[in-house]
Amino acid sequence: MLDAVSLDQLRTFIAAVDEGSFSAAGRKLRRAQSVVSHTLANLEGQIGVQLFDRTGRYPRVTKEGTALLAQARLVVSGMDGFKSRAKAIADGLEPELSVVVDVMYPMASLTEAVDAFRKAFPHTPLRLYVEALGAVLQPVLAQKCRLGISGSMPSVPESLDAEKLLDVPMVTVASSAHPLAARKGVLRPRDL
Repeated sequence: MLDAVSLDQLRTFIAAVDEGSFSAAGRKLRRAQSVVSHTLANLEGQIGVQLFDRTGRYPRVTKEGTALLAQARLVVSGMDGFKSRAKAIADGLEPELSVVVDVMYPMASLTEAVDAFRKAFPHTPLRLYVEALGAVLQPVLAQKCRLGISGSMPSVPESLDAEKLLDVPMVTVASSAHPLAARKGVLRPRDL
C-alpha cells in the first residue's frame, strides 16, 4: 500500500498542516473540504499512521504526523526540483555546466560569477576545475569542460571561440636577498 502514496496526497498533507484546517487547505488547493478530508484519510490508511487528531474543532497534527512532515516536504520539493530540471533540459538548458578556470583568475570575480549562476540556474549543477600554466585548454578541447577561463594565450585553436573577460593586474615579487630587490626604479620585462 505504501507504493500507492501519491504526491497529491503529500501536498494535501502539507497544505493541511500549513493552513491549520482541512477547509483552509481546500481553499488553498481549490478543492472541497470533503475532498481534502477524504485524501488525508486515504493517506493515513495507506501508511498506517494517524497524521491528524480529529477530536477537537480543528484537526491537529499528531507527533507522528509532525515526524513525517519534514520528509513529506523533502519528497515534494525533490519532485518539484526534478520536474523543473527536466523541463529546463527539455527546453535546451545544459544538464550540468563544467568550467575549467585558470588558477590566476581573480577569486572575487569567480565567486561573484558562481553566485549569479546559481541564482539564475538553481537546478543546474556547476562543476569547477582549476588548472595552471595554460592547461585550461586541454579539458575544453577534450570536451570534459564546456567552458574555459584562461589567462593570456599566445593563440587560440580555431575550434574554439575566445572572448576577453577582464584585465588581471600582475606585480613582480622578489625576495629581499634576490639581486632584483637591490635595483632602483621600474623593472622592465627584459630585466626579468
